[in-house]
Amino acid sequence: MTHSYGYKSKTRHLFAKKFRRHGVPSVSTVLTTFKVGQYVDVVADASVRAGMPHKYYHGRTGIVWNVTPRGVGVIVNKPHRNRILRKRICVRAEHVRPSACRKQFIETQKAFVAAQAAKKAGKTLPKAQSKRVAQTVRPAKVETLARMWSDYDNYFDY
Repeated sequence: MTHSYGYKSKTRHLFAKKFRRHGVPSVSTVLTTFKVGQYVDVVADASVRAGMPHKYYHGRTGIVWNVTPRGVGVIVNKPHRNRILRKRICVRAEHVRPSACRKQFIETQKAFVAAQAAKKAGKTLPKAQSKRVAQTVRPAKVETLARMWSDYDNYFDY
């Protein structure tokens, strides 16, 4: 017997709620305010069947373009062949949460503005890192994988 190709097919684990998180969403989730232009994450809540997004958009980040009393319109980028489509989806507010994708960028902007104000006031500040730096592995977690040739001699019996 072949599998089904329905709208919510293959979402048994994708839409499953976390351990001890079952039941209806809290009131604060429903009362969250969204503004046009805000970045949001589309995360389907399985306990609310109405206004649920397609499984493709689950976990995607988009920009709010429309706000209604119960729903939110979100623009999500979807790659299709050789181009990127800007899909406009309408979902209920329970399936959307504010995104933290711009948090670090906004903090960097505030630090830059503070540094500019201090520079204008005449204070000398140490040179700050303005660009993003890739995180490296902490030294305490690095393991030495190099072995001596004598260690390998014990493994191989000729």
